[in-house]
Amino acid sequence: MRIQSILKKLAKDEGQDLVEYALVVALIAFAATAGVKSLATKVNSAYTNIGTNLSSNVT
Repeated sequence: MRIQSILKKLAKDEGQDLVEYALVVALIAFAATAGVKSLATKVNSAYTNIGTNLSSNVT
């Protein structure tokens, strides 16, 4: 009887789901941050090129 009780307690994985969800959320947040930084650099470069081309063609 005691062994069955211990096995039932070991079989519970309710807390494991929470940890898995937290890891998934952390991974998504990390990927989003990396993607936004890359995108921001490319957008900044594009606006710099547009500004340079406008300045050289307007004068």
